[in-house]
Amino acid sequence: MLQIAFIRENQEKVITALAKRNMDAKVLVEEVVQLDESRRHTQLEMDNTLAESNKLSKDIGDLMKNGEKAKAEILKLKTVSLKEKSKEASDRLDVLTNELTQKMYLLPNLPADIVPFGKTPEENLNVFESGEVPVLHGEALPHWELVKKYDIIDFELGVKITGAGFPVYKGKGAKLQRALITYFLDKNTDAGYLEYQVPHLVNEASAYGTGQLPDKEGQMYHDATDDLYLIPTAEVPVTNIFRDVIIAENDLPVLCTGYTPCFRREAGSYGAHVRGLNRLHQFDKVEIVRVEHPDNSYKALDGMVEHVKNILDELKLPYRVLRLCGGDMGFASALTYDFEVFSTAQDRWLEISSVSNFETFQANRLKLRFRDKDGKNQLAHTLNGSSLALPRVLAGILENYQTPDGIVVPEVLRKYTGFDIIN
Repeated sequence: MLQIAFIRENQEKVITALAKRNMDAKVLVEEVVQLDESRRHTQLEMDNTLAESNKLSKDIGDLMKNGEKAKAEILKLKTVSLKEKSKEASDRLDVLTNELTQKMYLLPNLPADIVPFGKTPEENLNVFESGEVPVLHGEALPHWELVKKYDIIDFELGVKITGAGFPVYKGKGAKLQRALITYFLDKNTDAGYLEYQVPHLVNEASAYGTGQLPDKEGQMYHDATDDLYLIPTAEVPVTNIFRDVIIAENDLPVLCTGYTPCFRREAGSYGAHVRGLNRLHQFDKVEIVRVEHPDNSYKALDGMVEHVKNILDELKLPYRVLRLCGGDMGFASALTYDFEVFSTAQDRWLEISSVSNFETFQANRLKLRFRDKDGKNQLAHTLNGSSLALPRVLAGILENYQTPDGIVVPEVLRKYTGFDIIN
């Protein structure tokens, strides 16, 4: 979340910045500042009361040593009153701190200066485009028809076992899926990212730490019995490895990667654009996460964008990179670049990756800090990106690589699949 001292000292700046997200934050910011003022006043009152009580305790000790028991007893009565006053202030402080935290959780991150204004995805800024859109043969099919034709993904079987949005991969479809996961992980580890295998369920503290709660509560699957959440992305458990951690400055940057299934309720999703692999409740994704020094985080973000570009260049898929406008950006992000692959059979762009810098927003929730050269603890910057999300990458491969004789496997994947065509 945002830092309270920054909000207190920059109220108008915060309100103006959040307007880029199409959010009128004036009332909420004023409530936060008022609660913070009350909290600090109550903290000062409690501190002064405790200081007075401690002084009286010392005075009582001195009086008892000097045999002035009667005077000591009078002061003891006063300490009882001070303890009651301190307890009352402590209780008020707990309530105010909780109210302030809950209000703070509702404020999204401030967009970076270069984030364009806009309300809808149509107002995102196209900053890069690469690759030739293939010319398909006359009987080309969308991927949901191709997977039936070659019997490699069974959507109906997934409905039988679980429900819509839970496909079953089989045969060469399962092998191609596994090949993509391994290829993405290899590319990431070759680039210096340390691979992690992490839990697929997280506790509430982890979901709050990376900003999924309370913002995305309705989109997360929740096990009420154990109060655990199925992860919507590996970003959550991987980033929470560093919750309540102080990193030595010399150990920055920290680079992590991990593969997990991801679970999202996707409430309200319907229509032609969610057919097949376009939008699922369970899907596979390989993630990259970085913990960076604040001075280096935007250079690191550019490096992450180039890393994802390199993967898509090797897959030889037509793609573009968008800088998201304020209205389309995620709650915790300061700046996000989306990657989209062109689906020739569907004649539309499919989002396959988001690469974001969160600056100190997540680190403040996580209490993720680094110790600088002067020995002071500073909030780190966190970044993450999909490298890559599989369903739409797979859809793009199936559709763009189809021929009358079958679906050609991208050359870079063949050492992982063991075959070069699906027919």
